[in-house]
Amino acid sequence: MITHSPDMTRAIRARFAHVESCPFQGPRIFFENAGGALTLKSVVDTSATFAAIPDNQGRDNPASAALVETIRKSKAEMAVFFNAPEGQFFVGESGTELLFRLIRTAVMGSASGGKVLGSTVEHPASRSAAQHWAELAGKPYVSVPHDDETGQVTPGAYAERVTPDVRVATILHTSPVTGIANDVAGIVREIRAVAPDAYIIVDGIQHASHGRIDIASYEIDGYVVSPYKVFSRHGYGVAWTSDRLSGLSLEALKDGPLGNWEMGTRDTGAYATFSDVVKYFDWLGGEVSGETAPRARIEAAGHAIHAHEKELTDAMLHGTGNLPGLADLPGITILGGVDNPDREGLVCFALADIPAAEIVERLNAQGIRTHVRKADHYSGNVLTPLGLDAAVRVSLCHYNTLEEVRSLLAAMKKMVG
Repeated sequence: MITHSPDMTRAIRARFAHVESCPFQGPRIFFENAGGALTLKSVVDTSATFAAIPDNQGRDNPASAALVETIRKSKAEMAVFFNAPEGQFFVGESGTELLFRLIRTAVMGSASGGKVLGSTVEHPASRSAAQHWAELAGKPYVSVPHDDETGQVTPGAYAERVTPDVRVATILHTSPVTGIANDVAGIVREIRAVAPDAYIIVDGIQHASHGRIDIASYEIDGYVVSPYKVFSRHGYGVAWTSDRLSGLSLEALKDGPLGNWEMGTRDTGAYATFSDVVKYFDWLGGEVSGETAPRARIEAAGHAIHAHEKELTDAMLHGTGNLPGLADLPGITILGGVDNPDREGLVCFALADIPAAEIVERLNAQGIRTHVRKADHYSGNVLTPLGLDAAVRVSLCHYNTLEEVRSLLAAMKKMVG
């Protein structure tokens, strides 16, 4: 396990930029990973390399051929990382933009009539897109309620709302507010049992940095991630689409190639920097296991990441040494419950006597970076039913350490007196 290997921890942290200090604030502990994870140093170097190249794809010269090969290679590596031997990958403006595009294509291209199905736990990237295009298509939007106590939506909840006329369904893989993962494969099974031809789109943006993505096992039509939340950089999103979804009418240049989602010249550097992410997972899997095949190493990395992050969130919740855990603090609410087995590297909480914004401010003054989630259009769907106007989100990744958790707990112990 990463936690119990100081050398492994140092090797991991050495691959990321600004691990221990902010270029604007100075020394700090980074517990704001759900807002954007740390960036691999290789991504920084790759971005600079490709930003300097003036050539475009599709020309008859060596530089252009190299760019085309870089994109081809990256897409092949994406297929291994996501375990998606079929379908296609492409990049866009952002994860949110790509979810809107995929959902728009599915809603407007599916058979007339019918319904669009989603859940109350979803981020507005998918929920707003589904509601918007359902209204324009004249297809009623059906909302599956999530469990306020666990912070997740279950296959059973979908089963109660799905009907044979569902044309499109959306699923959130992991909540960026509660940090609780949903059973994608189980939800899909319930949908397909009643509406086998529905187009199913998954928001994997929060889930991606924690590993263990397995598209081949989901029987879905679309999966989207935001690379800046999985160790790459801002400025692009990555989408996978099934051949079935790509066979619908797509917005494209007249007389251009069929099934082409890409519009205009792609940023080769975006593809190249996602290759850096895949290489990192492959390297980590080789360090924590004896696996040799790339996919097996990526799976091993995901399992190691999950185990390490669970150890950290358990310590955060239940305490370590003589430091009490967050769950022991008076008047505290832990979103998703204290002992939720589906938690992924995130603890979101509120105290009865100290406003969330004040907690975040006081922690930041001590060099501990967290984030306040307000009951707004981003998080109100989760916070308002709990009677909360705001909460503190502490989000971590596998490069975080037990020592950093101890610093957070010590600061919170002192704060509550």
